[in-house]
Amino acid sequence: MQPNEATLVFTLAMADHAFEVPVTKKVISAVPAGKEDYAPDARSMNALKLAWHIVSADVWFLNSIADGKFGKEGSGEMPAEIKTASDVIAWYDTYLEGALARLTAMSGADLAKPVDFFGLYSAPGATFLSLNLRHVVHHRGQLSAYLRPMGGKVPSIYGGSADEPTA
Repeated sequence: MQPNEATLVFTLAMADHAFEVPVTKKVISAVPAGKEDYAPDARSMNALKLAWHIVSADVWFLNSIADGKFGKEGSGEMPAEIKTASDVIAWYDTYLEGALARLTAMSGADLAKPVDFFGLYSAPGATFLSLNLRHVVHHRGQLSAYLRPMGGKVPSIYGGSADEPTA
């Protein structure tokens, strides 16, 4: 991938990311207080851990692209002070901006450099933005499916829902 191509991929993916962040926050905000431990199955993450996974993985992915490598550091355990969905969003608001600033400062040549993904494959850094978005959307969909059984309301995501119809 050439630097100008990496810049284009980056620009398009970041526009998608900017659209998805408020939707992600809206879904996490819909987790009812006191229901953060809900999980539909014993093998499923509970709602709070799933919300944490969504935001921490997003920030980790972005920082990993900026670092030029994917490693286990930065994708750790949920901090003990995070107890509610609001805490998850506050953490996201604190750390997302720095990760985005690091990416925005990258040149097209930097974005075009191959990045190793745990020895499974290597691809230009800019292309991992798409994988990151799919990961966020996948897990956000899981969390949105938890909401009604938890007694919450499902917000509009890409269009209205029964709980938040479009006008």
